[in-house]
Amino acid sequence: MKKTTQVQLSTMMFLEFFIWGGWFVTLGTFLGNNLSATGAEIGMAYSTQSWGAIIAPFVIGLIADRFFNAEKILGLLHIAGAVLLYQMSQVTEFSLFYPYVLGYMIAYMPTLALVNSVSFNQMTDPAKEFSYIRVWGTIGWVVAGLGISYIFHWDSAQGIKEGLLQKTFLMTALASLILGVFSFTLPKTPPKVGKEEKIKLSDILGLDALNLLKDRNFLIFFISSILICIPLAFYYQNANMFFAEIGMENATGKMTIGQISEVLFMLLLPVFFKKYGIKKTLLLGMLAWAVRYLLFAYGNAGELTFMLLTGIALHGICYDFFFVSGQIYTDSKAGKKIKNAAQGLITLATYGVGMLIGFWVAGKISDTYLIGDNRHNWQAIWLFPAGFAVVVSILFVVFFKNEKVEYKAS
Repeated sequence: MKKTTQVQLSTMMFLEFFIWGGWFVTLGTFLGNNLSATGAEIGMAYSTQSWGAIIAPFVIGLIADRFFNAEKILGLLHIAGAVLLYQMSQVTEFSLFYPYVLGYMIAYMPTLALVNSVSFNQMTDPAKEFSYIRVWGTIGWVVAGLGISYIFHWDSAQGIKEGLLQKTFLMTALASLILGVFSFTLPKTPPKVGKEEKIKLSDILGLDALNLLKDRNFLIFFISSILICIPLAFYYQNANMFFAEIGMENATGKMTIGQISEVLFMLLLPVFFKKYGIKKTLLLGMLAWAVRYLLFAYGNAGELTFMLLTGIALHGICYDFFFVSGQIYTDSKAGKKIKNAAQGLITLATYGVGMLIGFWVAGKISDTYLIGDNRHNWQAIWLFPAGFAVVVSILFVVFFKNEKVEYKAS
């Protein structure tokens, strides 16, 4: 790969995830304080990610793969996203905010696949080259969080009181516009299939992989993946709002510890996977969610801040050891013919169905433990996903039989 191409793709990844991390992390805090949104309404806003994930395969399968270059669709979607992010910054009522965030996520979620397509199209050995490009996405997310907390102080107690989190949408709107225009300069990535070729709904949704559910182990893993997304949704939806409410300074910046942890534990994953096998790796990932929420339930922003920071740092184990390991497990079970279909199915099940349920549950639980003046009984809220993760882990231990899975690290 040419050095200029590598720089282009790295810049693309940086901006792609800078945009997402620059508003999504603080969304709950913004909605609760700026728009007086309820827990259920905040859950609705976050669940637009799931609707976007469900609709994304249709955008990619019916349009991007057949009619237009990926880089051109990427550009148009991000320019449209810039307009929607700007509109999100201007409204003062949740009823007006929701259509914009829904439209934005329908536009944004397909871009996650498009940036991968543009990248892979330039690589001769994706297994070795992709990680060096993709890591810039994580850096982009981290930079966004650090900027919000340590440069602009938008998530400080005073900043939240003054409504400065509104500016996260303006910042990311500008970044989205820049990426939209920049996308048209990216290497050409033509459609994968001809216009005349027939495409089936089963191909788009990965339904050909449903036969994998006849395998008892994969069925248990599939169900566990959907269920563990409920605790995952609690973190995305409530964590930043929780830290801000209890008085943690620079909460958004400190939450980037989770992304740094994700990179570090990704390096440890092959070692653990090889030594302990798929069952123990997946189980550790699930149990880490329970430990994380127990730390949140009993920690505080004072002398027990270390418990909160430890909980944030567990993100690497929570995500890598279950979701990344799950992708590896799915790949090993699928075989060559339905690899893409299998990954599409598990993505639809987790980020689509699982997270959709999770955000709804998280919103209901948050409203149940609202104690007035926009304050919450956070200990009770965090104990729910902690207990839920334990139950899912027990079911997994009982019904999932260990098996040997090869992990080929790049």
